[in-house]
Amino acid sequence: MIVGGGKSDEFQPFPVKDQLPGVDFCLSSAPSWPEAILLGFQHYLVMLGTSVLISSILVPLMGGGNVEKADVINTILFVSGINTLLQTLFGTRLPVVIGASYAYIIPSISVALSRRYSFIIDPRQRFKASMRDVQGSLIVASFFTMIIGFFGFWRIIGRFFSPLAAIPLVILTGLGLYAQGFPLLARCIEVGLPALVAVVFLSQYVPHWLKSRRGIFERFAILFSVAIIWAYAEILTAAGAYDNRAPQTQFSCRTDRSGLISAAPWIRFPYPFQWGRPRFNAGDAVAVMAASFVTIIESTGTFIAASRYASATPMPPSVLSRGVGWLGVGHLLDGLFGTGSGSTASVENAGLLGLTRVGSRRVIQISALFMLFFSVLGKFGAVLASIPLPIMAALYCLLFAYVASAGLGLLQFCNLNSFRTKFILGFSVFMGLSVPQYFNQHLLVSGHGPVNTGSTWFNNVMQVIFSSPATVGIIVAFFLDCTHSYGHGSVRRDSGRHWWEKFTTFSTDTRTEEFYSLPANLNRFFPSF
Repeated sequence: MIVGGGKSDEFQPFPVKDQLPGVDFCLSSAPSWPEAILLGFQHYLVMLGTSVLISSILVPLMGGGNVEKADVINTILFVSGINTLLQTLFGTRLPVVIGASYAYIIPSISVALSRRYSFIIDPRQRFKASMRDVQGSLIVASFFTMIIGFFGFWRIIGRFFSPLAAIPLVILTGLGLYAQGFPLLARCIEVGLPALVAVVFLSQYVPHWLKSRRGIFERFAILFSVAIIWAYAEILTAAGAYDNRAPQTQFSCRTDRSGLISAAPWIRFPYPFQWGRPRFNAGDAVAVMAASFVTIIESTGTFIAASRYASATPMPPSVLSRGVGWLGVGHLLDGLFGTGSGSTASVENAGLLGLTRVGSRRVIQISALFMLFFSVLGKFGAVLASIPLPIMAALYCLLFAYVASAGLGLLQFCNLNSFRTKFILGFSVFMGLSVPQYFNQHLLVSGHGPVNTGSTWFNNVMQVIFSSPATVGIIVAFFLDCTHSYGHGSVRRDSGRHWWEKFTTFSTDTRTEEFYSLPANLNRFFPSF
């Protein structure tokens, strides 16, 4: 049977590209200083939403009020700035922002609702006691992450990594955060929907109409959209549109309801052990270790997406492991300063690299300086932190989609005519969406996860791992890719492993040193193998 044929002048498939074309500024290049500063501020603005959202969930449950929430947000920003600088200087050296992670919400809530604090009457004292327990767990879990990274265990995993296994990981790293997209936007549809329309219109349509101003709208669509819709929300608030609405609607829509501006101090330096001496609980520490494992996986997906949008070559496993080690250092700083949540590579900021087509490392380092600056000058940071969350959710709808599309871009390395490839891709993505949906729905309906034993720490470990789409997806994809028809001669080419083989060692490709070598010739003392 003749499946296909054609003349030699017919269109050919697009060629496979190790580096993503069309990027205006790659990892090692940088725009002009004024443009880089504006882009850095835009990255700061994007990461701010997650910091505010996680603090708004955890702090009230721990017993804190607006003052404590403002302090926690500033602490997250301060530590994120340090961690971002460390990751871009000594970690993967990719343009990634290190910010707060949703993976730690379950173990942190478990600590906050523990019966061990039932005798504490003062809410502020209960907040401090809860925070100290979370701090101790983060400190213990940080050594787990550092061992996985610095001792090379993640490098071993990386050597067996193929494009076929990476595709579900990167796709689900973006799609797995869908709950922070339109569902959060819809809490104030009259503000969130115009924000979504504005950012899509300004970033995708206007540049094609105004050719001479194309770069301005492509690169700064986030700033324009936030400014326009924030002003629109201010008008609605001042006009009394929400005066008689439900409290939840007022909290989501109003621009004067967050309480952060009045609660934030003018100047405050976050410092280690600001909530008191950390306390250590074995069960809490194990649950936070599970969350750290999830952040390692999700950060790996974000690293891969960032490397594509920075037009860099695929990361050698040694560089990936080095980045995980420094992520562990970030977890240690989270525990020392008391952020209430561990760190991960920011998915939304990786998506912003694709939206702006600027993958410059310098831009991300400038954004880290903005984090440090606004975390100390609390009032100024609180003004930006009071942006209604539905506006931020509108941005996430676009930015998370960019990360997912980075995973789809890896399909070029695989044989899509192979039924093995189709099975592994389809099954791993489906299970990565279906299993977490079951775990999360069971938690909402029953008040506990499907795994409900007498051991709280074990229940939390299972809930944390299996409520993460990226984690479930990569476990399924990695296992199938390493076991299904492994001895067959075509498997290596079908999975795209041959495209990434030359990047498995640091010195094989000359471009690797340009993108990933340490500054100040530190590779002499910390070689990558």
